[in-house]
Amino acid sequence: MTARLRRVMPLALVVFMCALIYVLLYGHISEDSIGIRFYGDGNIVAVYDTSKRWSLPAWLKNFYYASNVDLNINIARKTAAGNFTAITTKEKSNSVTTDPTTLKQTVKQTNGLTGGPRSAHKETPMLPLQKKDFEQYPDWDFEDVYIRDKQTRQTACPQSLRNSKDPGFQQAFIPDVQLYLHGELLNVPEWNRLAHFNNPFGFMEYTNYTEIKAVVDLIPKPREALLLPRGNLKCIRCAVVANGGILNGSRMGKEIDAHDYVFRMNGAVTKGYEEDVGNRTSVYIHTAHAITESPYLFQKYGYHNAPHDEGIKYVLIPEGLRDFQWLQGLFGKTLVSKGPYKDRQPWKDYSGQFDETRFYVLHPDFLRYIRKRFMWSQEMKSSLWSIFRPTNGAFTLFLALHTCDMVDAYGFITEDHDKYPNYYVERNSKTKVIFYSNHDYNLEIKTWKKLHDTKIIRLYQRQEDPGGKTGKAKRP
Repeated sequence: MTARLRRVMPLALVVFMCALIYVLLYGHISEDSIGIRFYGDGNIVAVYDTSKRWSLPAWLKNFYYASNVDLNINIARKTAAGNFTAITTKEKSNSVTTDPTTLKQTVKQTNGLTGGPRSAHKETPMLPLQKKDFEQYPDWDFEDVYIRDKQTRQTACPQSLRNSKDPGFQQAFIPDVQLYLHGELLNVPEWNRLAHFNNPFGFMEYTNYTEIKAVVDLIPKPREALLLPRGNLKCIRCAVVANGGILNGSRMGKEIDAHDYVFRMNGAVTKGYEEDVGNRTSVYIHTAHAITESPYLFQKYGYHNAPHDEGIKYVLIPEGLRDFQWLQGLFGKTLVSKGPYKDRQPWKDYSGQFDETRFYVLHPDFLRYIRKRFMWSQEMKSSLWSIFRPTNGAFTLFLALHTCDMVDAYGFITEDHDKYPNYYVERNSKTKVIFYSNHDYNLEIKTWKKLHDTKIIRLYQRQEDPGGKTGKAKRP
């Protein structure tokens, strides 16, 4: 009997150890078996489920043909951030929930995210994801989840675009999506969520949470809406003026300036071109790159600094790390400490009009919402996915759609763009529109036309008179 026990004991010990190891690792084995990954305090990161099917948002379906985009690709790439898994599927949840608070621990995406910011004491910043680890866009299960603004503007305008009956627009449009980033909206859980999206739609590859958090804490919460109704008028009428050559000789200046507010972006040249583009600027949208480089690009046309009308409001698109470095100097009232603008004094680029109560920074959720629901390009399925984004003009137009009741768009690219120079300032030039690889211009052409045809906006489309000397705005 003793000899038999000696022979059995080693085997029993091995079985016992295997059982113990299984018990200790059970939770991890269970997670792997169903493909679920959680971060921090148990909030879902991504689900790899090939039974799901993904479809393009209704607003964009008419822009694509089956041959243009492969809807059957499933991506499962391990990343540097704890073996998270991304998915590309044919069917996505339409939940568009708010606040950086409580994504419940469940396989299905929830409609939660309500209340105040989640407590960050249980989480640490995740290891940065690397763009190079993904051959095409990593489609996270919570991508269509956005913070909502509890204090969003309500409208009393009967003609407001928010009252549109177009079903595609109504399905895509979120009137209370969070527009602006400020200090109350970033903590470790929010960082970990946004770290799954490439810039400017999130913080992918950003390595220093503490550094970004310190900058965001400098951004004050807006005291009021970007725009307010004028006088006793209930409707806010806005003109959004891009730089397209279609405005060359258009004589739209008076019409543009007659709006309640005028949005401009990038190299917003007005002096000497007032007859075509007007001279008022109420809101100027820019990146750090745009506000610093445009004076060099357009100096021969008399443009030396960004618009600085009295009381102007500035909106920054946080395109990359350099924009947060810019904001550090701007709000901290110090020299920029690092990056391409090192030792620069950012406030000087605003010609005395910088006022933190009139300065807004767009939230990455808002930028991603625009891309996801209105500007989803087939380029996202290519190896160039990480550099693609809508143009500054596109971001500006959609900001206007969320802050105005009635929007007229001027200088945006149209189907007949080859008739006009690249910029309206090129009066005697035959330059053509340059299609840069980081933008989908064909998609923008179709999007602006669709918004016009469905009467969401009024798009200026050149219509020459028989003499070919004047332009008229074509209205729906």
